Order: sequence, then structure tokens, then C-alpha cells
Amino acid sequence: MQAGRADDEEAGHVTDSPALRSLLFVPGDSERKQVKALASAADALLLDLEDSVSAENLPAARLRVRELLVGQRDRSRQQLWVRVNALSSGSLLEDLAAVFPGAPEGLMLPKVSLASEVCEISHYLAALEAQAGRRVGDTKLIVIATETAQAVLGLGGYAQNLDAVARQRLLGLTWGAEDLSAALGISRKTNADGTLTFTLQMARSMCLLAAAAIGVQAIDGVYVDFRNGAGLEREIQAARGDGFTGKMAIHPDQVGPINAAFIPGATEVEWARRIVAAFENAPQAGVVSLDGKMVDRPHLVQARRILDWAARGSR
Repeated sequence: MQAGRADDEEAGHVTDSPALRSLLFVPGDSERKQVKALASAADALLLDLEDSVSAENLPAARLRVRELLVGQRDRSRQQLWVRVNALSSGSLLEDLAAVFPGAPEGLMLPKVSLASEVCEISHYLAALEAQAGRRVGDTKLIVIATETAQAVLGLGGYAQNLDAVARQRLLGLTWGAEDLSAALGISRKTNADGTLTFTLQMARSMCLLAAAAIGVQAIDGVYVDFRNGAGLEREIQAARGDGFTGKMAIHPDQVGPINAAFIPGATEVEWARRIVAAFENAPQAGVVSLDGKMVDRPHLVQARRILDWAARGSR
């Protein structure tokens, strides 16, 4: 581990690889939308086998997603993920069997209520990886961790209840307002000024805290009014300001603003470089002086995160 990385992990953030800024949902059964999404600048596509695919179209969607994965072996510019159906749906194992030969970078798991469900799915993946001769743990996971009341209340359990392999797989946690609203009977998601109502804001914040506690990426949910550019921009800036490191999208037009928001400006990058340099010059110090101000290790964590964002943006 590089000098200072242990401090980063203790602070609850992983900085060894750039975060995924934009994750674009694409229906698993729509070749037209997939072609358009592949031409986008999204860091990752979320090929959807869940909400956007009807039950009768699911077999065809699995086949389509598998063919796309097999045909897109070069993932250096854009990762390919699959949102599978929930463990409780009875369709998950068929989803896994269908898409695993295409070697997606990872899976998005919906409607997860407990960390133990992530461990169970991780075990299924370990068997598939061993059978395919792949390294156990290579298939990553992003969990939608707030879609039921039990899920929100159980967010604190991720830090204690994930086994070693499941923890290795977990790249990030995200949250969603739609399913949680349905589960709770919420009829109004936003206040008059467009901000989230209290319960949804609480679920969002708890997801952010849980991600930080276990050192994985915190990914903000979708902004559903995709024609409202000003509203999207406000939500993106709020997400970044609150500590999220990426955001999901439902339309290619949302990708550009999301990517731009998670690329630091020149002034921010210069500040981060100076912070890192100051600590490299005093590797044993817990606090250094910069421009007449005292700077401590949490500033170093934030500086490295900014540089990681900048590295992603330059690719």
C-alpha cells in the first residue's frame, strides 16, 4: 500500500482507482437504445433486466444483453454492468446464468434488504467464477440499498455483516426514491423548492454514510425529469457537495453534465496537488502548514479524491 493510503481507508474512502462518475441505465431489450448508449460518454452502462423489461420480454432481453457483452470485449472506455432482478424475484439465477459468459464488469443488485443477501449472491458468483476459471471476487457489485424500509434500517449492517469476498466485490452503494416511495406509500417526493422530502433525504444520507463507513463509492440516484436541465444541474451539484462521487442517469443527455460536475477545475486540482506534495515532504506528520493554515489528514483524503476525479476526466 502506498504511503498515506492507510489513512484514506481509515477515513472511509477508497482512492486506488477512479470512481465511476456516470452510470447510464439502458433497457436490456432495446438494441436501438443500447447502440445510442454505447456512443455516449457514460463511464458505465447499466444494462437493465429489471424494471425496464417486462416479464414476457425477459428471456429475449437476457439473450440480447449477453450478445452485447460478448461483442463488446474492449471495455477500456466504457464499462458494461447488468442490473439483474432481485434475489427475492426468483429470476436472479437465470439472469446470472445468461449474462455471466459475457463477463460484465459487475452487477447492480436491486431491492436488497440485508447485507446477507449480498453475501448469498456473492457465493453464487464465486461458483460461476470458479467454473469459468476466473479469479473469485472479480465480478463487482453495486447495491441499491434503500428500496425497502428494512433496507434503510439495515444500512448499518454492511460494515459488520459482509464476508471478505462480498466486501471485495462491493464497489458502491446507491439509493433510489421510486421503489422506496412505493414501499412507504409516499405521495410527494419533493418540497415546493424541488428538494427531497425529509424521509427520502434521510434515506439518501444514510446510504452516503454507509458507503463511507465501508470505504466504497457513494453513487447518487437518478433524476427522472430528464428534460429539466436546470433541475439536473442543481441535483448534481448537491450530490457532489454532499460527498457522492458519481450519479446514475436515465438518458444520454444527462451524461455530459454529470461527467462535467465530477471533473475538478484547475484551481481545485492545484490545491489538491499542493496538499499531497506537502504531506509527501513530511510523511510522518499528521498536520502540515500550507499558506499560513494548518492542514491535516482529512484534507489529504479529500485532495487524493480530487486528483482521482481529475485522472478520470483526462481519459
